[in-house]
Amino acid sequence: MLASTSIAAPSASSKPALTGPAATADAAAGANEPPPLDLPADPNALVDATFDHIKFDIEPDAEFDEAMLTPTIRKLFDRNIRIRGYIYPTLKKRGLKQFVLVRDNQECCFGPGAALYDCILVHMNEGRTAEYSIRPVAVEGKFSFEIFPDYDGTTRAIYRLDGESVE
Repeated sequence: MLASTSIAAPSASSKPALTGPAATADAAAGANEPPPLDLPADPNALVDATFDHIKFDIEPDAEFDEAMLTPTIRKLFDRNIRIRGYIYPTLKKRGLKQFVLVRDNQECCFGPGAALYDCILVHMNEGRTAEYSIRPVAVEGKFSFEIFPDYDGTTRAIYRLDGESVE
């Protein structure tokens, strides 16, 4: 069984606008930023998110540090999101109570060098289940941060979604 650690969503803070060389450097650094994320004022409203929104800079096989998480990612914690991806194949095909949602259907997302941001551990809410599909699915539920270490202590996943529905 995997142990886990979680953190709370950060509080909102404002950042002063940058001008001059600092603004240029900030804009250049944002060239790889995800598409804009429109967060409704209502914290219970559903947010359409993508795997690009939960991506962050990390070198292959590098040790994960919470400081790597972007402000966009932190804003999604404890929010209800809808995200599209693929259910990682399992032996069980019906009545899935938990599964791994991945960015794409290739097997590149696991093993040494796998990107932590390319998978989400989905735990279906009480009374809810999912069925395996080879097609992309949209999963809705509460998104959170949780470290899932492997037997050797290596972090294998950091995102959790308490699933309400899978379509």
